[in-house]
Amino acid sequence: MKNLSKYSVLFATGGGGYYLIEHLYRGYSHWSMFVLGGICVILCGLINEGSRRYLPLWIQMIICMVIITALEMDAGLVFNIWLGMEVWDYSHQPLNFMGQICPLYSIYWFLLSVAAIFADDYLRYWLYGEEKPLYILRIYQMKLYK
Repeated sequence: MKNLSKYSVLFATGGGGYYLIEHLYRGYSHWSMFVLGGICVILCGLINEGSRRYLPLWIQMIICMVIITALEMDAGLVFNIWLGMEVWDYSHQPLNFMGQICPLYSIYWFLLSVAAIFADDYLRYWLYGEEKPLYILRIYQMKLYK
């Protein structure tokens, strides 16, 4: 039951955050972005879970960027291409792929992923008594804990 509560809170936080950011950036959003944001925060939060190895923050951000970009492609194929809902269209962006993903937005996901990582880590710490977050900022160091 604790896991259901935890992942519901993480999903709602990620979904609400993603929806709000998009609303502030574009002036509107779509319910599917709430779902996508919730899934992204949960998956980004799982990067260090169950591991004794803490990845440097920048590596976590790269992994999150790849996860978010891949999920955005999947969601774009479903909502924009197959269902024709036209939630977004990146076809005007350089180097876009099928109008669903592009390098510019991948960079945005990289930068925003730090918020997803911090939100997941601190919500787990504050609400569920999990381990206090530790971030390694050095490029070369991975620290192994007992």
